[in-house]
Amino acid sequence: MTEAPEQGHHAAHTWHEARQRAFDVATPIPASPVPLRGALGRTLAQDVLALQDMPHYASSAMDGWAVNGSGPWILSEPGQRLAPHQASPIVTGGLIPPGAKAVLRSESGIIATDDDGLPVLVLGGTAKPGEPRNGQHIRKAAEEAAEGEVLLKKATVLNPAHLAVAALAGLDELPVLGKPLVRFLLTGSEVVEQGVPAPGQVRDTFGPQLGSVVELLGGIDGGLVRVGDNYGEWLAALQDAEPGTLEADTTELDAGAEPPADVVITTGGTGRSGTDHFRKAVAELGGTLLIDGIAMRPGHPAVLAELPDGRFVLGLPGNPLAAMMALFTVGGPLLAALGHGRLGDVGEVPCGSMIDADPGRTRLMPFKLVYGLASPSQHAGPGMMRGLAGADGVMVVPPHGVQMGEPVPAFPLPWGKPLPAPQATEDKPRKAPVRTAKKPPAGPVDWSALDA
Repeated sequence: MTEAPEQGHHAAHTWHEARQRAFDVATPIPASPVPLRGALGRTLAQDVLALQDMPHYASSAMDGWAVNGSGPWILSEPGQRLAPHQASPIVTGGLIPPGAKAVLRSESGIIATDDDGLPVLVLGGTAKPGEPRNGQHIRKAAEEAAEGEVLLKKATVLNPAHLAVAALAGLDELPVLGKPLVRFLLTGSEVVEQGVPAPGQVRDTFGPQLGSVVELLGGIDGGLVRVGDNYGEWLAALQDAEPGTLEADTTELDAGAEPPADVVITTGGTGRSGTDHFRKAVAELGGTLLIDGIAMRPGHPAVLAELPDGRFVLGLPGNPLAAMMALFTVGGPLLAALGHGRLGDVGEVPCGSMIDADPGRTRLMPFKLVYGLASPSQHAGPGMMRGLAGADGVMVVPPHGVQMGEPVPAFPLPWGKPLPAPQATEDKPRKAPVRTAKKPPAGPVDWSALDA
């Protein structure tokens, strides 16, 4: 099978067109229930109601005795109905027995004997006169919520306390908006995972970062598969793209417990050399190329495809900085659309240097803010990561270049702070200077000058 034709692949889409297309081709994943442990950070698809009263029974707020009426109290077996002037031991959270009117704290009661030598409960210790009052130290049923009451509202982004409320309500799952599950296919026979690489080898920079970045962009890290440069191995991995099918990372979950991926992200293989298999594999699997190259650098060989089973396949270049720029450009909008999000805004920052024109290409440049100006980062070649690691954001430099001080489009890093708000440029009318009267000199005043 032949590769897709090359005509116009470098300038198939501008940077703005590519990110808009990546957003437009995806349909939000339908809502579904997920277990409580997997619901953290997810968005509720509908209101969550109390299935029953919370708490659903009256319980003790203290260790001590459940009592009926005033003391002294005759002791009864726990759990039995209490007649007037009877008491039974109870612990915090224990079910209030029938007939009980209050709970006497353990430090407020003493076991004594009556005239017949039988054990009775009497006030003592820290007890106050009239203790306990009716209802004291009893947690009433429905004190937190009544059956049918809204506990969590639709569109809530779930935090740990929300999950605890759901658990208290007796829920095991919560209905949440869909979120894309992403698996990674990392290629390259020259890539090593540990230690200092030898000449001809490169250290894996994708394994430690891609999953985390994808989660910051709104996806779920579904594990990774590593393959070499053999086409058959490459094709087999793309067909399955599940941890455990090939040489999966040992930290990943059992593939049998995972649902199918919504997105597969590959690294390398998007160029036009003999070992670049992305387009050939997509064609053999019956897929469609949606974005085939972007007029940008670094990252221009990025490719987005859709397979007949509905999976999106995002092909990132093999160089780490180029891959990250492609991930921000295409992966971010794609994951946002699948996860019911919106296309991120592109802001502006004042450029701290003159950047020459590069006709036909948008350049993505990590930058540092220096005295409020965006200064292009050093060490920002396609194969470098140092410049991005210390950056405050990424400038989107148009093909015609930028003059020093001119506003340039930019976006923040997924792990960074928002871009600073642009300063107002309107000239405000100057206020007239306020003249203040001079203070008279201290000490006696010489009035002789007024005699003339």
